[in-house]
Amino acid sequence: MKHKTLALSMTLLMGLTLSACGTAAAHHKSLNVTLPDEPATVDPNTAYDTNSASLISQTMEGLYKYNGKNQLVAGVATKVVKPTNGGKTYTFTLRKDAEWSNGKPVTANDFVTSFRRTVDPKTKAQFASVYDSFKNFAAVQAGKLSPNKLGVKALNTHKLQIQLSRPVPYFNGLVATKFLPINTAAVKKYGKKFGTNAESSVYNGPYKLVGWTGSNSAWHYVKNPYYYNAKNVKIAKVNVSVAKNQNTAVNLFKGGKVDVTTVTGQYVRQNKNDDEMHTHLTGRVNYLYFNNKRKKTNSENLRKAMSMVINRKTLTDSVLQDGSKPMLSAVPLNDQKDPANGKDMAQQVGNLLSYNVDQAKKYWQAYLKETGQKNVTLNLLTDDSDQDKHTGEYLQSAAQKAFKGLEVTVTSIPHAQHVARDFAGTFDMNLTGWSTNWLDSSDFLGLAASSNQVNFTHLKDAKLDSLLNESNSLTGQARYDKLVAADKQLVNNMDYVPLYQPATANLINKKLSGLKFSLIQDAQYQYAYWK
Repeated sequence: MKHKTLALSMTLLMGLTLSACGTAAAHHKSLNVTLPDEPATVDPNTAYDTNSASLISQTMEGLYKYNGKNQLVAGVATKVVKPTNGGKTYTFTLRKDAEWSNGKPVTANDFVTSFRRTVDPKTKAQFASVYDSFKNFAAVQAGKLSPNKLGVKALNTHKLQIQLSRPVPYFNGLVATKFLPINTAAVKKYGKKFGTNAESSVYNGPYKLVGWTGSNSAWHYVKNPYYYNAKNVKIAKVNVSVAKNQNTAVNLFKGGKVDVTTVTGQYVRQNKNDDEMHTHLTGRVNYLYFNNKRKKTNSENLRKAMSMVINRKTLTDSVLQDGSKPMLSAVPLNDQKDPANGKDMAQQVGNLLSYNVDQAKKYWQAYLKETGQKNVTLNLLTDDSDQDKHTGEYLQSAAQKAFKGLEVTVTSIPHAQHVARDFAGTFDMNLTGWSTNWLDSSDFLGLAASSNQVNFTHLKDAKLDSLLNESNSLTGQARYDKLVAADKQLVNNMDYVPLYQPATANLINKKLSGLKFSLIQDAQYQYAYWK
C-alpha cells in the first residue's frame, strides 16, 4: 500500500538488443522494467498502492523533487521556499516552462484543483490525511465546508499559496512526493474515469504513460517532449511488465537479457558476496492487524498473543533472508532523529516487541476465556507475492504450534484485490505494509489514529489519538518526545503488530548507471543512463 510509498520494490529489465555499439547506441537503448504486481490507477489523488505510486513517480512532478543524488530540490517551483507567518504560509512561484504532456502550461490552478479534489470527502482519497495541516482541512473532510475553503489558492497563473493551521517540520517532503498537480481540463473531461488508463490522464513529469489500459500487465513510459528538463533524460523509452517470478528474472539477468532485477530470500543469502547485488532498507513497515469490527478478532489479548509468539529475527534472518530488519517498535530505523542528540528514534526507544512464547500462551488463554471458545479458526489475508506468502506461512506455523485450539488459514490474493478487501473489511487478520515518502515517525504512528482512513483495524485508541494531536501543536524536542510516547502507547495497546522493515535487493548490470535508491525515494529512470 501507499503512499504506501518509497521505496518501492521493482525490477528493471532490458530486453531490446541493438546491433549498434558504443556510446551513441547506449544513449538510445531502451530499458525494460517490471513491477511485482498490477497497479490500480494513475490518478495522483486516489492512488492507494505502491504499484500505482510507481507509475505516478515516473510520470508526475510536484513543486519539489529529488535529484539524481537523492537531494530535495526545486521541481515545478522555481526554488525551495522558506515559509512565513510563523511557518504557516508557503508561497511558490512556478516555472513558466513547466508543461503537461499535451503542451499546455502547468498552472497554479492545477495544484489547487488537485489539493481540493483530494480533500473533498466525495473523492474518498485514502491519503487525504496528509493535508491535515492545511487550513480548514477538518471542516472540509467532515463536509461542513466546501473544498474551495481549503487553505490553498492560486494568486495568479504561476503563483501558488498554501495556508497551514500549524507549522509542519516535514512539509518539504510532502511537497516533493504527495502534493502533485493534476491537469484541470483532463479531470473535468474524464470525470470518474480520470486516471483509470493511460489515455485518461495527462503527465507533467519526465515520462508519459502509454499503453496501459487499466487491466493489462504490460505498458511503457515514453520521454515527455514537453518536460522542461527533457534534454537530460537519457533513456527515451522504458518498457514495463508485471513479473512475480524471481527465478525467471534471475535467469534473464544471468543470460544477459536483464539489467536490474529484484531478488529475495534464499538467493540473497546464497549470493551475498555478488558484487552485482545491491541491498538497501526501505522506508516501510510490514505489519499485522486485526478486524476490530468482528467479535472474534476484537481483542487486545489476541493482538498481544500474536505479537509475542512471533520471533521477528527468525522471520527476517531465516524466512525472508533479504536484508530486512526486525521492527523494534512501530517506527522503522533511520526514520527520525532526536533533535537533542541526533540519535535514531527506533534505536533510542529500543526493542518493545518481545518474543515470549510462554507469555503469548497466557494471552491466548485469556482470549479463549473472554470469548468463551475452545477452538478458533482465523483467516490471514496476504498479497500473493513470495515475500508475503512466506511471511504468512511463518505466522501460521508459529501461532498454530503455540496456541492450542487455533487453526490459521491463509488467503493470498493479488494486491489490487487485497486492497479492495481492506476497504470492504472482509478479513480477520491482515498482513500488509506502509511505505512513507518523508522522514517523520508520525506517518507510521498515524496509521493507528482513529481518524486515519487507512486504519482498517477500526480500533480507537483514545490515548494514542491524544498524544498525536498534542504532537501536532508542538515543534522541536517537545514534539519529538510526544511522538516517542505515542510509539510506546501504540505498542503497549498493540493497535497493530509491527513485524519487519523490508529491504530491497537488486541485481544491477555494471553497464547501467544513475539509478539511486534511498529509504524514501524510488530509483528515478530520468537519471538512468548506459555507461
